[in-house]
Amino acid sequence: MNKQSPSIDLVTFDLDNTLWDVTQTIMGAERLLRDWMAEHTPAALGIYASERVSVIREHILATHAKKRHDLSFLRTEVLRHCMMEANMAPTHAKENAIRAFEIFFAARNDVVFYPNAIETLEILSQRYALFALTNGNADIDRVGIGRFFSGAVSSADVGASKPDQQMFTTVLSKAGVVPKRAVHIGDHLSDDILGANRAGMHSIWFNYEGQAANNTPHQPTAEARELAQIPDIVTRLNLSHASLG
Repeated sequence: MNKQSPSIDLVTFDLDNTLWDVTQTIMGAERLLRDWMAEHTPAALGIYASERVSVIREHILATHAKKRHDLSFLRTEVLRHCMMEANMAPTHAKENAIRAFEIFFAARNDVVFYPNAIETLEILSQRYALFALTNGNADIDRVGIGRFFSGAVSSADVGASKPDQQMFTTVLSKAGVVPKRAVHIGDHLSDDILGANRAGMHSIWFNYEGQAANNTPHQPTAEARELAQIPDIVTRLNLSHASLG
């Protein structure tokens, strides 16, 4: 084996709750969406903010089963149905749903990064190919980190969600990297760690909240409590596997 060749070529990143707090982000985006609807489509907001929206969502999931992993499509459709149930003409309902979703989506991509997120991406991108691998619908370019990544794979692209193996095989195929030369980083022990382990990738659990994982069967290759630790962890993975020859 060529000892100069790194054992890791690809680093894949989950996004939500790995690079930023998604709960706070979605809550803020939801507030702005409802403020916009209160001003422009108040009757539709009455439906959107009621229990009726659950029935609408279930109907859309049943009608568009193949789109159930496309969060942007689902939210836009929910908004469109709320507009129509508020007696809006179909054309206007579609137009307003698109406008409302854009208000939401702009705020959904206005994230507050965890400490050292940008610095960590910058360091890693100089040494490895980076891909985003997410069940969500955040846009790495709109978030402002697209320059660090070679590409992105979302559940909407694949038609499945982590830990489904299609997510991991898709990103490996796009990057042209075999599993043993890739490491996935994420916060979720099942979606991220189990999925990566089953795919034959290395895995780093980003345990920002300091959760106990004593009883989990999904053991990561390594664990990080801070993003700033990750470049050194990946380097150690490189060294340990290179030493095996």
